[in-house]
Formats: sequence, structure tokens, C-alpha cells
Amino acid sequence: MPQRELDPTSSPFAAIGVQLRRFRQARGLTQVGLGKLINYSDSLISMIENGDRPAPLKLIRRADKELDTCQALELLYWTAKSSTLIGGFLAYVEHEAKATAFKIFELNVIPGLLQTRGYASALINAAAKRGEIPEDKVLERLNLRMARQTVLYREPAPSIHIVMEESCLRPVGGPFVMAEQLRRLESIAELPHVMLQIAPSSLGEHLPATMPFTLLTCAGEKWMAYLETIQRGYVERDDEEQIRYLARTYDWLQAQALSCADSLSLIRTRLKEFDAMFPIAAAKPISWLKSSYSNGGGNCIEVAPGLPGVLPVRDSKDPHGPQLGFGTEAWQSFIAGVKAGEFGTI
Repeated sequence: MPQRELDPTSSPFAAIGVQLRRFRQARGLTQVGLGKLINYSDSLISMIENGDRPAPLKLIRRADKELDTCQALELLYWTAKSSTLIGGFLAYVEHEAKATAFKIFELNVIPGLLQTRGYASALINAAAKRGEIPEDKVLERLNLRMARQTVLYREPAPSIHIVMEESCLRPVGGPFVMAEQLRRLESIAELPHVMLQIAPSSLGEHLPATMPFTLLTCAGEKWMAYLETIQRGYVERDDEEQIRYLARTYDWLQAQALSCADSLSLIRTRLKEFDAMFPIAAAKPISWLKSSYSNGGGNCIEVAPGLPGVLPVRDSKDPHGPQLGFGTEAWQSFIAGVKAGEFGTI
């Protein structure tokens, strides 16, 4: 099928098709060659690249792997499906995916780039219960948030500096979910390209920013800012005075926040507190049941329902081995993803 020029803004399908073609050609592959690598026909790849067919998620994931895209195609896929995002956010996501440096300030909640699936699920499900997003869009919103996090592990890695006000460490999703989230912060804080600082609540009225914001830059470009109101978000590129003001505010925050080492120490202290709230081993006797999502071929897991806020999971072949605890919101989100086929097949 002949190739034709495609406007990536004409439709969500077109954006994915254009990017798939760019990645394929950058690797020096024909449509036939890519088809052989990912086990799909070259005619289907041609239709996707021409914007005539939506790309199946399985194809997207295989192409991301073979073309070494850091899951950029999957990010586009979930972005295209997440039609309930506030206005302006999709424009930001496009810049975020290719940014070379970030300066992030956040209040009240862990920044989306650092959230675990359980933590994000608790926030998004709560928003759905308040009627802020449709119930049938919860999984799409969650998957987009998770797909955005590939920027953390991209090569070459971007420089990422994050200042979180101490209120971000408040409980979300219950003790287990919060403990899991704090372990993730601990892990991310130790990445060589990440600086993570906590602005202590003792700053009080001296905290210079009352709204979260992000400063970012891409290769060869000036710094830009992303801010949100209740109704919408917007990327600011032209108001240089506002960007300089936010940069000065960020410098002040960086200077007044705890050092990276002291911030990590605070995170670890909070982690011990949440771990102590709900140790699974000290819980009441529990009954184990084989999960209905075991595959019946020897890869079996057992779950122990009935505990408030947490679902213990273990390997049925090693009942005395280690146990994992999932927050109930995280487990429900995982099951929804399994039913939707988002994790492929074993």
C-alpha cells in the first residue's frame, strides 16, 4: 500500500501512525521488516501508518520493544484514549515525553511521575466517585499516568529535580498503599539523575508557592512552564517574565527545602510509621483462596480476602514463602486491567 503524508493532528490514529513510521524509518526498517519482528502483517502496519486503522495495543507494545522507543507509542495510545483529561494537559504530555530537564513543585499529592499504580488508583477512583471523571475512563486515566513514567528511565536520562511540600506524605489509599508509595520514592531518590527534596511544613506562611507548577526544557529550546487551575492546565512558553518568576520561586524552594539526604531520611521515617500500622504477619488468622486469575498451568497464586484495606497474595507452590500485600484499590485496578487484556497473555 503506498505511503501518504499524514497530518498527526488530524486524529488520534494519525498521531500514532506518524510516530510509528518515524520510529520504523529511524531504525532503517521497511514495513515488511517490522512486520516480521512483531509478528504482524505489513499491510496492517501500512494501514496504521496511513491513519486508516487504529493500532492494537499488543502491536503497539511489540513495536515499542523492537524499536526501543521507551514506550513512547504506548504513551501516545493512552493519551489518545484519555479524552477526559483537563484541557491543556495533552499539550504538556507531548513536551514532557521529550524533555531533557524538569523542575517540579508539588503540593498535597505525590507528583504523577512518581506515583505507584496503587496510589494513583486510589486518587483516580476517588475522583470518579466524586463524579469528576466517568467510571469507564478510570482505567484509561490510570494507564496514561503509568505510561508517562517511562521518562524516568529514558536514555539519555533527563535531569529531574522535585520539591514536594511535606503534605505530599499524608496518607492516601491506606497504610499499605502509602508504604508502597514511600518505598518507590526511596528508590527514585537514589537514581543518579533525580534530586528529591521535601519542603517542610514548618515553612508555614513562608512557603512561596501555593499552587503546583512544573518547569521543563527540551533540547535546544527555552524553559517553559506548566500550571493548572481547577478547570484546565496550560503550557506557558511566551511569557518570559512569568517563567523567570517561577524559576526564582523554585530556586528559593530548593534552598529552603530539606537536603536530598535529609529528605530521604524523612521518607524512610514515614515509611517505618506506615509499615507499623499494618504488618501482615501480625494480622488476624487469614484464609487463603486460589485466585480465579491463576492460569491453571502451575503458575498459581492465592489471595486472602477479608482484611481491611489490604489483600495478601502468595505463591501457592510456596505457602510458607514471602507474601505480598496489595492495597485493595490497586488489586481492583490490576484485575480490571487483566479483564481488559492490558497485560497480554502468558
